[in-house]
Amino acid sequence: MGVDLMQGSASSGRIAWWVATGFGSGYLKPAPGTWGTLAGLAAWLLLVIGMGATHLKLTPYVLPSAPLALSLLAVWASDRVVKETGQKDPSFIVIDEWAGIWFALTPLLFTTTLAPQPGLLWAVRLTVPFLLFRLFDIWKPGPIDAAQRLPGGWGVVLDDVLAGLLAALLVWPMDHWLGAQALLHPALWR
Repeated sequence: MGVDLMQGSASSGRIAWWVATGFGSGYLKPAPGTWGTLAGLAAWLLLVIGMGATHLKLTPYVLPSAPLALSLLAVWASDRVVKETGQKDPSFIVIDEWAGIWFALTPLLFTTTLAPQPGLLWAVRLTVPFLLFRLFDIWKPGPIDAAQRLPGGWGVVLDDVLAGLLAALLVWPMDHWLGAQALLHPALWR
Protein backbone atom coordinates (compact mmCIF):
# COMPACT_ATOMS: atom_id res chain seq x y z
CA MET A 1 0.00 0.00 0.00
CA GLY A 2 2.84 2.43 0.85
CA VAL A 3 4.45 1.82 -2.53
CA ASP A 4 1.20 2.69 -4.34
CA LEU A 5 0.94 5.96 -2.45
CA MET A 6 4.53 6.84 -3.31
CA GLN A 7 3.97 6.04 -6.98
CA GLY A 8 0.84 8.17 -6.99
CA SER A 9 2.77 11.02 -5.39
CA ALA A 10 5.58 10.71 -7.92
CA SER A 11 3.06 10.60 -10.75
CA SER A 12 1.26 13.74 -9.57
CA GLY A 13 4.69 15.37 -9.20
CA ARG A 14 5.51 14.64 -12.83
CA ILE A 15 2.12 15.99 -13.86
CA ALA A 16 2.77 19.15 -11.82
CA TRP A 17 6.10 19.65 -13.60
CA TRP A 18 4.52 19.16 -17.04
CA VAL A 19 1.76 21.62 -16.23
CA ALA A 20 4.07 24.16 -14.55
CA THR A 21 6.48 24.17 -17.50
CA GLY A 22 3.66 24.70 -19.98
CA PHE A 23 4.15 21.17 -21.32
CA GLY A 24 7.83 21.89 -21.88
CA SER A 25 7.54 25.36 -23.41
CA GLY A 26 9.23 26.83 -20.32
CA TYR A 27 12.48 25.14 -21.31
CA LEU A 28 12.75 27.07 -24.59
CA LYS A 29 15.50 29.69 -24.68
CA PRO A 30 15.97 32.61 -24.78
CA ALA A 31 13.07 34.32 -22.99
CA PRO A 32 11.09 31.32 -21.68
CA GLY A 33 8.28 33.67 -20.56
CA THR A 34 7.73 34.83 -24.12
CA TRP A 35 7.85 31.27 -25.46
CA GLY A 36 5.45 30.21 -22.73
CA THR A 37 3.08 33.03 -23.66
CA LEU A 38 3.18 31.99 -27.33
CA ALA A 39 2.50 28.38 -26.34
CA GLY A 40 -0.39 29.56 -24.15
CA LEU A 41 -1.79 31.59 -27.04
CA ALA A 42 -1.60 28.53 -29.31
CA ALA A 43 -3.30 26.39 -26.65
CA TRP A 44 -6.06 29.00 -26.30
CA LEU A 45 -6.61 28.99 -30.07
CA LEU A 46 -6.83 25.19 -30.08
CA LEU A 47 -9.33 25.30 -27.21
CA VAL A 48 -11.50 27.93 -28.91
CA ILE A 49 -11.42 26.18 -32.29
CA GLY A 50 -12.00 22.78 -30.69
CA MET A 51 -14.90 23.96 -28.55
CA GLY A 52 -16.39 25.79 -31.54
CA ALA A 53 -16.21 22.63 -33.63
CA THR A 54 -18.04 20.57 -31.02
CA HIS A 55 -21.10 22.85 -30.98
CA LEU A 56 -21.63 22.03 -27.31
CA LYS A 57 -24.25 24.09 -25.52
CA LEU A 58 -21.76 24.61 -22.68
CA THR A 59 -19.17 26.30 -24.93
CA PRO A 60 -20.29 29.88 -24.08
CA TYR A 61 -19.71 29.05 -20.40
CA VAL A 62 -16.58 26.93 -20.73
CA LEU A 63 -14.50 29.38 -22.76
CA PRO A 64 -14.88 32.44 -20.50
CA SER A 65 -14.29 30.31 -17.38
CA ALA A 66 -11.24 28.51 -18.81
CA PRO A 67 -8.72 31.19 -17.68
CA LEU A 68 -9.90 30.89 -14.08
CA ALA A 69 -9.76 27.08 -14.17
CA LEU A 70 -6.28 27.21 -15.72
CA SER A 71 -5.16 29.71 -13.06
CA LEU A 72 -6.20 27.39 -10.24
CA LEU A 73 -4.40 24.49 -11.92
CA ALA A 74 -1.37 26.77 -12.39
CA VAL A 75 -1.31 27.68 -8.68
CA TRP A 76 -1.32 23.99 -7.72
CA ALA A 77 1.40 22.99 -10.20
CA SER A 78 3.58 26.03 -9.54
CA ASP A 79 3.32 25.60 -5.79
CA ARG A 80 4.44 22.00 -6.07
CA VAL A 81 7.43 22.85 -8.29
CA VAL A 82 8.44 25.83 -6.13
CA LYS A 83 8.45 23.60 -3.06
CA GLU A 84 10.52 20.93 -4.83
CA THR A 85 13.11 23.36 -6.20
CA GLY A 86 13.20 25.85 -3.34
CA GLN A 87 13.18 28.66 -5.94
CA LYS A 88 10.68 31.54 -5.60
CA ASP A 89 9.65 31.80 -9.28
CA PRO A 90 11.94 29.86 -11.63
CA SER A 91 11.89 31.04 -15.24
CA PHE A 92 10.94 27.59 -16.54
CA ILE A 93 7.54 27.83 -14.84
CA VAL A 94 5.41 29.36 -17.60
CA ILE A 95 1.91 28.08 -16.84
CA ASP A 96 1.39 31.47 -15.21
CA GLU A 97 2.02 33.07 -18.61
CA TRP A 98 -0.56 30.70 -20.08
CA ALA A 99 -3.13 31.83 -17.50
CA GLY A 100 -2.30 35.50 -18.05
CA ILE A 101 -2.55 35.38 -21.84
CA TRP A 102 -5.83 33.46 -21.58
CA PHE A 103 -7.27 36.33 -19.53
CA ALA A 104 -5.86 38.88 -22.01
CA LEU A 105 -7.46 37.02 -24.93
CA THR A 106 -10.88 36.56 -23.32
CA PRO A 107 -12.40 39.81 -24.74
CA LEU A 108 -11.95 38.36 -28.22
CA LEU A 109 -14.65 35.83 -27.36
CA PHE A 110 -17.23 38.61 -27.03
CA THR A 111 -16.67 40.47 -30.29
CA THR A 112 -19.28 39.48 -32.79
CA THR A 113 -19.18 40.24 -36.48
CA LEU A 114 -21.59 39.44 -39.27
CA ALA A 115 -18.91 39.00 -41.89
CA PRO A 116 -15.98 36.56 -41.88
CA GLN A 117 -12.82 38.21 -40.65
CA PRO A 118 -9.73 38.40 -42.85
CA GLY A 119 -6.48 36.79 -41.71
CA LEU A 120 -4.71 40.12 -41.22
CA LEU A 121 -7.41 41.28 -38.81
CA TRP A 122 -7.09 38.05 -36.82
CA ALA A 123 -3.32 38.49 -36.69
CA VAL A 124 -3.73 42.01 -35.25
CA ARG A 125 -6.48 40.86 -32.85
CA LEU A 126 -4.13 38.20 -31.44
CA THR A 127 -0.99 40.35 -31.45
CA VAL A 128 -2.47 43.22 -29.41
CA PRO A 129 -3.35 41.07 -26.34
CA PHE A 130 0.00 39.28 -26.62
CA LEU A 131 1.99 42.53 -26.62
CA LEU A 132 -0.07 44.17 -23.87
CA PHE A 133 0.19 41.11 -21.64
CA ARG A 134 3.97 40.84 -22.13
CA LEU A 135 4.33 44.59 -21.44
CA PHE A 136 2.44 44.37 -18.13
CA ASP A 137 4.05 41.06 -17.18
CA ILE A 138 7.54 42.53 -17.60
CA TRP A 139 6.81 46.05 -16.31
CA LYS A 140 4.65 44.86 -13.36
CA PRO A 141 2.95 48.15 -12.45
CA GLY A 142 1.52 48.61 -8.93
CA PRO A 143 -0.51 45.65 -7.64
CA ILE A 144 1.00 43.32 -10.25
CA ASP A 145 4.40 43.74 -8.61
CA ALA A 146 2.91 43.35 -5.13
CA ALA A 147 1.13 40.11 -6.12
CA GLN A 148 4.38 38.33 -6.96
CA ARG A 149 5.42 38.62 -3.32
CA LEU A 150 2.68 36.22 -2.23
CA PRO A 151 3.95 32.82 -1.10
CA GLY A 152 4.25 29.72 -3.26
CA GLY A 153 2.13 29.15 -6.32
CA TRP A 154 -0.03 32.20 -5.62
CA GLY A 155 2.99 34.49 -5.97
CA VAL A 156 4.03 32.79 -9.19
CA VAL A 157 0.60 32.97 -10.83
CA LEU A 158 -1.32 35.96 -9.50
CA ASP A 159 0.96 38.65 -10.95
CA ASP A 160 0.47 37.16 -14.43
CA VAL A 161 -3.28 36.88 -13.92
CA LEU A 162 -3.39 40.57 -12.94
CA ALA A 163 -1.23 41.48 -15.96
CA GLY A 164 -3.65 39.52 -18.16
CA LEU A 165 -6.68 41.23 -16.62
CA LEU A 166 -5.11 44.66 -17.10
CA ALA A 167 -4.34 43.77 -20.72
CA ALA A 168 -7.94 42.56 -21.17
CA LEU A 169 -9.27 45.92 -19.96
CA LEU A 170 -7.40 47.57 -22.84
CA VAL A 171 -8.02 44.77 -25.35
CA TRP A 172 -11.79 45.01 -24.96
CA PRO A 173 -12.25 48.53 -26.48
CA MET A 174 -9.37 48.05 -28.93
CA ASP A 175 -10.89 44.85 -30.25
CA HIS A 176 -14.27 46.50 -30.73
CA TRP A 177 -12.57 49.36 -32.56
CA LEU A 178 -10.66 46.93 -34.80
CA GLY A 179 -13.89 45.08 -35.61
CA ALA A 180 -15.58 48.35 -36.54
CA GLN A 181 -12.62 49.34 -38.75
CA ALA A 182 -12.78 46.00 -40.54
CA LEU A 183 -16.46 46.56 -41.32
CA LEU A 184 -16.01 50.23 -42.32
CA HIS A 185 -12.83 49.72 -44.36
CA PRO A 186 -12.71 46.08 -45.50
CA ALA A 187 -10.17 46.80 -48.26
CA LEU A 188 -7.52 47.69 -45.63
CA TRP A 189 -7.61 44.18 -44.16
CA ARG A 190 -7.19 42.05 -47.27
